[in-house]
Amino acid sequence: MLLVIDIGNTNIKLGVYDGDVLVVSWRLSVKVTRTADEFGVCIKNLFELNRIRTEDVDGVIMSSVQPALNYTVSHACKYYVGKEPLTVGPGTRTGLNIKYRNPQEVGADRIVNSVAAYKLYGGPIIVVDFGTATTFNVITDKGEFLGGVIAPGIKSGLDTLIRNTAKLPSVELIKPASVIGNTTAANMQSGLVHGFVGLVKHIVAQIKREAGIEHAKVLATGGLSELIIDADEDDTIDIVDRYLTLKGLKLLYECNAQTGCDGGTKR
Repeated sequence: MLLVIDIGNTNIKLGVYDGDVLVVSWRLSVKVTRTADEFGVCIKNLFELNRIRTEDVDGVIMSSVQPALNYTVSHACKYYVGKEPLTVGPGTRTGLNIKYRNPQEVGADRIVNSVAAYKLYGGPIIVVDFGTATTFNVITDKGEFLGGVIAPGIKSGLDTLIRNTAKLPSVELIKPASVIGNTTAANMQSGLVHGFVGLVKHIVAQIKREAGIEHAKVLATGGLSELIIDADEDDTIDIVDRYLTLKGLKLLYECNAQTGCDGGTKR
């Protein structure tokens, strides 16, 4: 079995693979103050609830955009699972040709998603990840990671709107019945949801023109991807894969710890 861990800005996603099958996945909130023992106990409890034995875990791989948590999670895995994680970072073979001016600047989550998208769906492909930030990653048919776009996240936009205004309430992030809202909540929902639909459509169109990849597939991942797709009447998104990051971690583990990668550059 393989334990995969993605440490994001807001959540920590974990999954366990038995061969090619993702048998279970979990999501924990990011808490920088959580100790290695606390995190290790969380893993042990989750394993026990799902009847997974730590001795059946053959390896662990981890990606992170939270450097402050890297040692904590790595230490927890070492002492509670019995395996030290392979960490995605400089020196990791990806199978992609990373064209970023400084490849070490690219977030590990973006690399993991790009690897999974290219390996599973082929290129050219544009990966849109609706997370704390909304990221666009561009991969050519030759496996070149060209770079992309970083925009605010939907939830981050809502939090900022509420925090910086005196009278706007907290609202549920759902698609409103119409673009023109007749309540304050519906106005906010429309601005957020349809605003981000417009953002995605415009950026995707510009990427396709600039990179000369008009036929590129567009893949969406992240917790709020379905919300945007439901509101997009022009069907900008071709593929939805909520588990893309976990799949990418498995592929990178196989690439670096087992069979090796063909081509590409080290991150």
